[in-house]
Amino acid sequence: MAIKTRHDTAHSTWFITFTCYNWIPLFKITSGYDLVYSWLKLISSKYQIKTVAFVIMPNHVHLLLQLENEAINLNTVISNGKRFMAYALIQKLEALKHDELLVKLSGACSVMEKRKGQKHRVFEPSFDAKDIYSVEFLHQKLDYIHHNPVSGKWNLGEEFTDYYHSSAAFL
Repeated sequence: MAIKTRHDTAHSTWFITFTCYNWIPLFKITSGYDLVYSWLKLISSKYQIKTVAFVIMPNHVHLLLQLENEAINLNTVISNGKRFMAYALIQKLEALKHDELLVKLSGACSVMEKRKGQKHRVFEPSFDAKDIYSVEFLHQKLDYIHHNPVSGKWNLGEEFTDYYHSSAAFL
């Protein structure tokens, strides 16, 4: 059983990463980028969580989130967001008739998860959260987020500001 880390939200700005199961490009396959935008809008209005920066990659998401309220449970916010997006991604896969992929995602659930009602594994079970403890660290993570689409294997644009699902062109 995985041990859940409780993130102390006394530090108000966080670098967050969550990943699709097995690095499968589910956002790209389903054109599901809009789901992340909807969730970011929801957490802004419901919890007053400000999105400082973002990039939605084909198979993972990087965010810089600013929490104004120490009482907010970051684990709950991210877990609920992943759950909301997972249901919608599965609906999109069903509509697109990606039956093989649905079988693969279903087969990734443990017996215990299936007993609890989970039908598909859409995201990796955990997420990465690092508190932004200095201006230098903020700039490092901001640079990392915005250059992710054009670094390494990605090649999703000529310039990092070209990638559509990123806040790079707005900062």
